Amino acid sequence: MSIDSQSPEVTTEQDTYVGVFDLFKIGIGPSSSHSVGPMRAAEMFLQELVQRGEFESTQRVRVELFGSLALTGLGHATDTAVLMGLRGEKPDLIEPESVNGKLDFIRNENRIELGGTKTIPFIEEQDLIFNRRVTLDAHPNAMTIQAFHNRDDETPFHESTYFSIGGGFVVREGADTQSAASLQEPVRVPYPFSSGRELLELTDQHQCSLSDLARANERMFRSDEEISSGLQKIWQTMQDCVKRGCETDGILPGGLNIRRRAPGLYRSLRNRTEESDRDPMGILDWVDLYAIAVNEENAAGGRVVTAPTNGAAGIVPAVLLYLDRFGRNVNKETIERFLLTAAVIGSLYKRNASISGAEVGCQGEVGVACSMAAGALAEALGGSPRQVEEAAEIGMEHNLGLTCDPIKGLVQVPCIERNAMGAVKAINASRLALRSDGKHFVSLDRVIRVMKRTGADMSSRYKETSGGGLAVNISEC
Repeated sequence: MSIDSQSPEVTTEQDTYVGVFDLFKIGIGPSSSHSVGPMRAAEMFLQELVQRGEFESTQRVRVELFGSLALTGLGHATDTAVLMGLRGEKPDLIEPESVNGKLDFIRNENRIELGGTKTIPFIEEQDLIFNRRVTLDAHPNAMTIQAFHNRDDETPFHESTYFSIGGGFVVREGADTQSAASLQEPVRVPYPFSSGRELLELTDQHQCSLSDLARANERMFRSDEEISSGLQKIWQTMQDCVKRGCETDGILPGGLNIRRRAPGLYRSLRNRTEESDRDPMGILDWVDLYAIAVNEENAAGGRVVTAPTNGAAGIVPAVLLYLDRFGRNVNKETIERFLLTAAVIGSLYKRNASISGAEVGCQGEVGVACSMAAGALAEALGGSPRQVEEAAEIGMEHNLGLTCDPIKGLVQVPCIERNAMGAVKAINASRLALRSDGKHFVSLDRVIRVMKRTGADMSSRYKETSGGGLAVNISEC
């Protein structure tokens, strides 16, 4: 049963609302927090200069990165993102193939086209600083941008600090008296919720699904046609990413000399014999392929969809492609219900814990993506709201404590394979939930609280700093 968008009375949600198009953003790799976020922050700074009427008088811009942005920024292409953002580029519009040429101009000429219109001197060694010894209290992903009227000025006329808080979300320090944990002004939605328990109460009250609630809330911002068009664009971008990943051979950038595996895996799956196709686990080979293809594209700086982050971008598409290819009676509505449900689940983590690897480790990225995909698959396959909630809980419960320890600061090892494992785990979590009555011992709300506490207890070495785990233990036997 679908919810009527005219009832009940529209109420004011006291806290922030995170919708499907907040969690699923189209951008470029390799990291939502370290590349998409900083690119958006640099663009925001340019807008501030314009609003102050001082864009034209700006002759120097200086950027300082702190915490995780500094520690793994080079491996996560934060330098590239900042430079592109200062050029006025947008993550969802920039063509990945154009980036290298624009970088070459900046680095060879020691100049940058500020906002794409005004050329000023820019010496990267002096104007883009990686402050690896300082982490700001508000969030481990922080950056400060300063503007000067003259190249040799010591005091900036304007300065802003931004926090890239995961999934491409950016908050300016002190903006609208909001803390770095907030996302936006409170908004009005007809069915506000802040927990899994409240979600289940709403679905009981209105005899509807989680995706029905999500669509009704989205109607406060756009029409049904716009919702469907936006969701289908996200779905098409995911499919295009998998296709590119399956067709592009070569070595991933960054120095680890990791060869792309997706093209070879794709060829072997297409050519395998009828006897090998009888393997009941053979479908999982395709799921692995989809996830790996996406994350190899992400590692190469290609166009991906944050789901909810770039580092975990392969899980939701892999599970959705699994549903589309191997499910029954899958249509446009099924795809949209999947994405809406995934976003509802992801919003609970965004609101009550974190989706930032720099804040809570990879449990906040791969773990959350696994939870989102598991719950979404359960709904798409006809599960009840309680089975959906259980699937999401299982998906996270078995990712608790997952560390973020990328080797050489690159979103490659263990990140690419980790997405394949997360996708398979999501499918299994959904199957377990669908074979239950929805009654289970640990609630989704409880596992989210535990995830947050686990992240708080986790050493910073294991939170996207490349200071521990695999990142420092890679010697060969």
